[in-house]
This record gives sequence, C-alpha cells and structure tokens, in this order.
Amino acid sequence: MGSQYEILRETPTLAEYKYLCLVAGLDNEINFNVAERSLKNSIFAVTVKSRDKVIGMGRIVGDGAMYFYIQDVIVHPGYRRLGMGKEIMNTLVEYLKENAPDKASVGLFISKGKENFYEKCDFKDATPHTKGIFTVIKRCD
Repeated sequence: MGSQYEILRETPTLAEYKYLCLVAGLDNEINFNVAERSLKNSIFAVTVKSRDKVIGMGRIVGDGAMYFYIQDVIVHPGYRRLGMGKEIMNTLVEYLKENAPDKASVGLFISKGKENFYEKCDFKDATPHTKGIFTVIKRCD
C-alpha cells in the first residue's frame, strides 16, 4: 500500500470509526450504539485519508479546561510503520499546546506493547504521587 495520505483536522464519521475499529481488532471493545455521540463530543480530532479512504484517526476528549485525554489513535494495519501514528500524535499534541491552559493534565491509555511509541511522544508513567487506574462499565444481563 502506498504511503500517500492526508491528515485532516476533522472528526471521522461513525462509519469510518467503525471501519477502523474493525480492521484494528477493536470492534468488540466499543459500544457503537453511543459512539456517534462520543465522536461528536470530541474536543478535537484528526482523520487520515488516502484517496478518500479512511486509514487512521486520533482524537482528544475531556472537559476542555483542566483535563484532556488522547483517545482512539488508530492506524489501519496496512499503513503502519510509515510514521502516520507519530504525525497523528504530533497534531494532537500541537493542538493541546496551542489550546490547553497552563498545568492542564493530558492522559491516555496505552495498548499493550505500544509503550515505547508513546514514550517517544513524551508520555510517561504518572508522577510518583499518582497512579492511573480505570474501570469499564458493564451492564449485567
């Protein structure tokens, strides 16, 4: 696959998001019934396209004031190792540097095995006096 692609400062459509989640093997982890609302509530997002086909994305969510989270950095498996993930991260971080206030907290969850990639983007373990934890809400049947 070619390396010609364009990073657009726009939120992917629900169909594009579903497609990327499917090809990245994340479709079982996402509630697509509420994904469109989640996408619309993004603070900032980028969509990467090659010949009008979506091949990557990334977005920022949070309260827009003190707390920001980088979410859904996804690159189509056929386009990985071309520097696209780094460009997505650089675009997201550039937005934060221009728009987030002083002392804003920026977090993200790292997929297993991707620690080195995010460390190169200057993301590290939490400060010595904090620890990041999370839960996933699951409804009982």
